[in-house]
Amino acid sequence: MEVYANVLLWVVPIFILLILIEIIYGQIKKKQTHSFMDTLSSLSSGMTNILKDTLGLVVVIISYPYLLGKLSIFNIENTFIVYIAAFICVDFSGYWSHRLNHKINLFWNQHIIHHSSEEFNLACALRQSFSDLLGYTALFLIPAAVLGVPTDVITLLAPLHLFGQFWYHTQHIGKLGILEYFLVTPSQHRVHHAINPIYIDKNLAPIFCVWDRCFGTFQEELEDEPPVYGVLKPVRTWNPLLINFQHLWGLIFDAWHTRSIREKLTLWWQPTGYRPEDVKKRFPRNIITSVNEMEKYNPKSESSMKGWVMFQWLGTTFMLLLFLANYPSFGNLQALLFGGVIMLSIFGYTSVMDQQSWAFNFELVRNLIGLLFFIIPSQNVFYLSTMPWLFYFGLAYFSLSLLSCSIIDKRLKIKLVNEG
Repeated sequence: MEVYANVLLWVVPIFILLILIEIIYGQIKKKQTHSFMDTLSSLSSGMTNILKDTLGLVVVIISYPYLLGKLSIFNIENTFIVYIAAFICVDFSGYWSHRLNHKINLFWNQHIIHHSSEEFNLACALRQSFSDLLGYTALFLIPAAVLGVPTDVITLLAPLHLFGQFWYHTQHIGKLGILEYFLVTPSQHRVHHAINPIYIDKNLAPIFCVWDRCFGTFQEELEDEPPVYGVLKPVRTWNPLLINFQHLWGLIFDAWHTRSIREKLTLWWQPTGYRPEDVKKRFPRNIITSVNEMEKYNPKSESSMKGWVMFQWLGTTFMLLLFLANYPSFGNLQALLFGGVIMLSIFGYTSVMDQQSWAFNFELVRNLIGLLFFIIPSQNVFYLSTMPWLFYFGLAYFSLSLLSCSIIDKRLKIKLVNEG
């Protein structure tokens, strides 16, 4: 995890810089594909995924080293050809894992976050799951295990394979000629993120589109069918932690309320979107039936609130970078506590973005907890002796955040009273 944290310490700023360049390019070309709140929500979602991975919150059901030990037929060395073969295996695995996430009710919960944005831009690439807490995807690497691909090769290629999917989340690149026949391109991935009936569940491959062409899931982007982005049951929130468990909560609700014992047991494994008929009649949900009538989620926000939210995002991002930079110095408890403080920050300011009535009260409590985290004796001694910069930043950030939160909350309440 230390190596992964060090890699992310460099990768995160690069991704943010590229997103900023895309925003500036959109302004110059008068084709802006970002909205303020949506982009901050995407960036915040990326932070929750980073915390989950670095804190090791995934419970591994089956691992690649186990499969390798049981299934390998050949004993091969780390040659260039092996790396090429392994990358193809990783991509093949990614296709089937992705297809499972789209096709099965339960597994859709851990992927909905990636499709939840109603925009399509580089920031969407960072909408990665916090709820995929069970590690089973090694099962799709059985071909690599049979070939005897060493574990260290897979360990190296897996993050590179993931990072290689960042670039094609954009509307600013058109079709790419001959590359369209074997690589996943921005055009193909726009189709994948669209909710137009002709585009649903198409173009599932991560890097090589040959899998889609072989297994019947390929769809070209059509000029007379511009993609409309999002999910058929809009999430209606900027809070990534709520989005991560929204679909699961819906399944639990349906399983509890259906009168059929059989449905209670099987609805989890039905095609994505399936609901028992009795529940569907008693508890209807708003599903998009016409993409042309879809209204994007975008509650009107005061400029002062946007400024406050930006301050919170910047502070939380800086905390995350400090967390990654000092990760080797943490004990397990410090890492979990610090990660928890960052997670509470994300939950708090994205709830303010949603204009939840309780959000500012939550923020007041959250900032008090953050202050206590840094000033209680055991943490105080730990950070002052090992990471004084982090200690002083934590005190300054949470103190200023607490003060600004009180001011903004009071200002908005006065405005509501005057408007009332």
